[in-house]
Amino acid sequence: MSSTNYLNPVNTQTWTNGRHQVRCVKVIQETKDVRTFCFMSEQPVMYFFKPGQFVTLELEINGQQVMRSYTISSSPSIPYSFSITVKHLPGGLVSGWLHDNMKEGVELVVHGPVGNFNAIDFPADKVLFLSGGVGITPLMSMTRWFFDTNASIDIDFVHSARAPSDVIYHRELIHMFSRIPDFNLHIICESKADLGETWAGYRGFLTEPMLELISPDYLEREIFCCGPAPYMEAVKKILRKNGFNMDHYHEELFGATPAEVKEDVIELAEQAEAENEEVAYNELLSVEFAGSGKSVRIQPGETVQAAASKLGLHIPRGCGMGICGTCRVALKSGEVEMEHNGGIDDEDIEDGYILSCCSRPKTDLVVDY
Repeated sequence: MSSTNYLNPVNTQTWTNGRHQVRCVKVIQETKDVRTFCFMSEQPVMYFFKPGQFVTLELEINGQQVMRSYTISSSPSIPYSFSITVKHLPGGLVSGWLHDNMKEGVELVVHGPVGNFNAIDFPADKVLFLSGGVGITPLMSMTRWFFDTNASIDIDFVHSARAPSDVIYHRELIHMFSRIPDFNLHIICESKADLGETWAGYRGFLTEPMLELISPDYLEREIFCCGPAPYMEAVKKILRKNGFNMDHYHEELFGATPAEVKEDVIELAEQAEAENEEVAYNELLSVEFAGSGKSVRIQPGETVQAAASKLGLHIPRGCGMGICGTCRVALKSGEVEMEHNGGIDDEDIEDGYILSCCSRPKTDLVVDY
């Protein structure tokens, strides 16, 4: 009797930071204005990443290329796909486009995964997760990872939402925290329940007395915080007041930059521009782009990205803060000062790559672009 092999061999690739084509395979309605989008590749890919990291989507909206970063909300313990969870913000260009257009079968390009905000690089026996609104996504990835890997870890999970109906992943959280004694779930709702709903949990905003009641030993925990800027500022104020060692505090910002911060940045930029007007020509640094054969001299403190823009060269970029890794280029010669935020790893740096948005020449440069 002959045997037949009905299984085709599978050549599985492993995810690495870079540019990848993926396809949407599922859309999940989490709340009235929040959806989870699940992605896979045509050829099998093991999507290994550190729980808490993010990807940057490369989209074309109204004829313009748009880059936007989103945390991976799924866990690498389910490795053949990954998911992002997106709230439809009023007037939001990308979130609106995703909610209106991202359906099963739609293909797009993603960059990543990258990010320093993750549970792997800061191991601890006891952690406190603090999140507000859609800031729950990286903490959900971490929690799913700990749950799926049967990690021996004590978790206090504290999430703030506007109303009970706005709690993302509510049923899944209840399921996970009902099965492991050292997982403690606490939901805080800003307003009362909608008509027909009941809510017997915490109400209002997270305060110091509330935090002490929820997690009495919070000063002894590794703390991961993600949410709107005012939420995280309130958390840090409580921690500093009580002498918490901020080396054990980690945060990821969600939401738009406050207007007053933008105004400060603009004012500082204008001041710097005025101060640099008198820079002598011999103090300027040369940046040559080998691929195009073009070069330009720039003032000290300007970025490689700015040098490219002066020449009309378009290096793709996303965040502009060294987070997404989209603007990675190879440095052929010269030295830069690079202040990135997790968008490039040590191996890429050793191989001679830089992020153009946050790299400032220390000498004359030759860039492979």
